[in-house]
Amino acid sequence: MSANFEVNAQKRGDSGKGASRRLRRAGLVPGIVYGAHKDPTMISVPHNELAHSLESEGFYANLLSLKLEGKKETVVLKDLQRHPAKPFILHVDFQRVQADEKIRLHVPIHFVNESTCPGIKAGGQASHVMSDMEISCLPKDLPEFIEVDMSNLQMGTVLHASEVKLPEGVDLITHEGNEDPIVLTIHTAHTTEVIEDEEAPEEGGGEAPEE
Repeated sequence: MSANFEVNAQKRGDSGKGASRRLRRAGLVPGIVYGAHKDPTMISVPHNELAHSLESEGFYANLLSLKLEGKKETVVLKDLQRHPAKPFILHVDFQRVQADEKIRLHVPIHFVNESTCPGIKAGGQASHVMSDMEISCLPKDLPEFIEVDMSNLQMGTVLHASEVKLPEGVDLITHEGNEDPIVLTIHTAHTTEVIEDEEAPEEGGGEAPEE
């Protein structure tokens, strides 16, 4: 269970909005690490380092090594809060992982062979309904992404999550009311046509519609 990214963190003692604002002014992101049957720990992470790591897609669905007070813990990124209008990270959550316990995580979807997709070559368009999938697996089986092969998809295809081939040891998480969501559709290109109504009155003619 090796980690592919490192996160430098330090403990923080104060909590609340005022303490979080002070951390942000100092270039730090308030956060928390929890899980693995241990008490939650409030932490702070250098903003620029975290922002740089987040530029890599793999950071979102990979095992991370959290360095805290000279010790290392294996974690995954569980939640992230960004400022709605500015390029600032407001808060980050990490979850500790154990080798023998399954984790739940959203993993990005990679759509491959779109250029050779029969449905698209026939003039269709692809609508990527989902950009990620929530999965459950042991840490050792965590995939960086889920691959959807489009090389054999025909016009009119509606691909559901249950039809996507998942790596060994990986299970799809479904939710009540949406047990088999649509991942992708291949459909005809939408065109806008002007339809003339021969019986329509000429401009300026006819009666005004009743209110």
